[in-house]
Amino acid sequence: MIVCNSGSYKKPAGDTRNNWVTMMFPTKCRFNCFRKQSHINTCTQAFQDLERFGFEFGDFGFAGNHVHFQVNVPKKYSLEDAEIMLKSHGSKKMFEMHPGFRKRYPRGSFWSGYEHHESTGLKNLEESSDYCRNQQLHHGVFVIDDCQQRLSC
Repeated sequence: MIVCNSGSYKKPAGDTRNNWVTMMFPTKCRFNCFRKQSHINTCTQAFQDLERFGFEFGDFGFAGNHVHFQVNVPKKYSLEDAEIMLKSHGSKKMFEMHPGFRKRYPRGSFWSGYEHHESTGLKNLEESSDYCRNQQLHHGVFVIDDCQQRLSC
């Protein structure tokens, strides 16, 4: 099982803010676009590109036709703004890195209009992490590792 984990999400001392949200974005028409590791890596990297705007990410879980992930949304963005930023940058990066998706999505809509989010408090953050990490097992999805490996000489 291949899992993406972006690192620590410990609460800094003296920080009273807690904007952790567990989100789920399905692909348009529920096409199975996350069956290859290269697609998963591109989507994960696209989301993590938004860390420059103050977003902080926890665990990611890909299940063939949707992604579950944890995100700490900066106070200056509403959940709707965060969703728009995440989806638009994610789809832009997917079409840029994998031009074949234009054949499947000729209108340029990679993500479905549906989304699910729920607040994730510090008490159930680990429970949410486990749920995100076990998506492939939960849905019985096998991911093909198509990323090029470096050979040691």
